[in-house]
Formats: sequence, structure tokens, C-alpha cells
Amino acid sequence: MPLTLATTAPGEPEIFASLQGEGPSAGLPCTFIRLSRCNLACLWCDTAYTWHFTGDNRPHRDGITHDRATNQVTLSEDDTAARIAALGQPRLVITGGEPLLQAPALARLLARLPGIRVEVETNGTVGPPAALDPLIQQYNVSPKLAHSGNPAELALPPERLRDWAANQRAWFKFVIALPSDVDEVLALQGEYKIAAERIFLMPEGTDSATLREREKWLAELCLRHGFRMSDRLHIHLYGDTRGT
Repeated sequence: MPLTLATTAPGEPEIFASLQGEGPSAGLPCTFIRLSRCNLACLWCDTAYTWHFTGDNRPHRDGITHDRATNQVTLSEDDTAARIAALGQPRLVITGGEPLLQAPALARLLARLPGIRVEVETNGTVGPPAALDPLIQQYNVSPKLAHSGNPAELALPPERLRDWAANQRAWFKFVIALPSDVDEVLALQGEYKIAAERIFLMPEGTDSATLREREKWLAELCLRHGFRMSDRLHIHLYGDTRGT
């Protein structure tokens, strides 16, 4: 099966070189590949073009649905690997959507890219199968809190969170819109015994002004609880745009 990717323009797969904007690898040069489709539906999702297609009645705050034919493209593993290799970056970030929905094809892709360091950005609801897991050096796990609009039974499956908490390649990144959201993080940290230094708090926002305003109070909460704070560097550099 080929990979199903998001697009930067109709027919153009979203594979690009940029600086990682979030989490433990922020600031590092990377190649990004953005896959299409997601099993969750966050109200504030900034890549809704990967899942909120015409006919999908799941809510999103902007109320816009996207045409599947112009926002999805399929590529073979060989073609995808060639495009990634041509960008010449030592690190590959696989994002989405929810990329682990396409784990078998990803395993075949990475077998074609020996020597590249790979990190996967995941919502944490899907586990990596045995064929893929040894090929991944870093997981950026972003469990979705109540303000995402997803029911907890879908967004926070205990068996998955236990597995991620036990995986020393996994970092946790929580999207924070209000100070009260941190109470949920603290509850999850306690329940799954996640070390504070493995937790990033990141402000929700798709413009610099919103991010900066929320970081003013988020910084104090990180200090209080021993968490790390993640900015969204790509938003400051490029705005809320595809292919960045």
C-alpha cells in the first residue's frame, strides 16, 4: 500500500525541509513528511486539512471542511524516500494527522532511508507495531486534553499511556489553552508516573501574539511544576502555513 500524504497544493505532497518548531528537538534542521488522516478531531487543530474533509461532521472551530481530492495525495514508498533523501537533512519528522495509522507503510519507507534519525509526532492513541518501532529514535507524544473536544475514552486510552510512559524514547507534549488545563496534566503525570523532565507544556495558538500572551502565565506554571515549556518556533518564523 502507498502512503497517503497531505498536500501543500493540489497534487503536491507535504514533504519539506525546515527547523523543528516544537518539543525536545526545537531548532534542529529536519525534513518533515505530513501524513493525512486522523482518528481524533481536535476543535483547535491547525492541520484540519489532513482529516476534516467534506462530509465529516466532527466539529472544528473554523467550521471549514476540505476537499479530500485536493488535500490528499498517495505516493509509493520509493517515491517518498527519494523526495526525503533529496532534501539532505539528517533528521526526519513524521507528522500528521496521526502518522501511526499508516505504520506498515512507514516501516517500508524507513527501510529505504538507512542512517536517518527519525522522530514521530503522535497523539498517543496508537501503538507502534514491532516492524516499525526499532526504526524510531524519538516519539513526541501529545495526548489530547478535554479542551480538544475529544472524549477521554478515545483520546486517553490507559493501556497506550502506560506503554508510552514506560518508553524512554517518548516525550510528552501537552497543548495548553488555559491555566486550568495544567490540572489535567498533573493528574495524568501522577497516574502514569511520568517524570516531569519528560513533559513539555506548549501554548495553543496559531499566531505569535496569542502564543506570547499565553507563555507569560505558562512559564510560571512550568517553573512551579518542573515541566519544560515548548514554544512554536515555526509560527513565529512562517505563520500558520503549510510546508513550514
